[in-house]
Amino acid sequence: MTGAALAPGRVGIAVARWNEAITRRLLAGAERCCTERGVAAADLEIVWTSGAWELPVIARSFLARGDFAAVVALGAVVRGETPHFDYIAGETARGLMTLQVEYGVPVGFGVLTCDTMEQALARAGGAAGDKGHEAAAATLDAAAALARHARPR
Repeated sequence: MTGAALAPGRVGIAVARWNEAITRRLLAGAERCCTERGVAAADLEIVWTSGAWELPVIARSFLARGDFAAVVALGAVVRGETPHFDYIAGETARGLMTLQVEYGVPVGFGVLTCDTMEQALARAGGAAGDKGHEAAAATLDAAAALARHARPR
């Protein structure tokens, strides 16, 4: 189903300001994907938050409203000299996964977890791909699959 046109309804994007040079690039990729898939600008809502840690609560706010077909979370957590990275990356992932299972709405994981800023830049539209676009595409594909699966036969 990858690459198929899709207008799933409203799409929420939660994006972290921490490492904003990276997350702005991830956001550009996610927005480009949504446009390519037929999501109207009026159906796209973007909310910025401080960091990756806050992404699950923003994603939950989209889901609790009940009018979003998909949510994409974007952030960049870069390893430092302390275990802080492990807590932030792991708990953010857990929070987002829990939400998509609880609400039955796809929540895309576009949170980079890299050892260096160079790795993050490479994955945010550089030599290693466009993970913002990829996260949005996977999320929209899941929304389309759920929509097909939920149709009465």
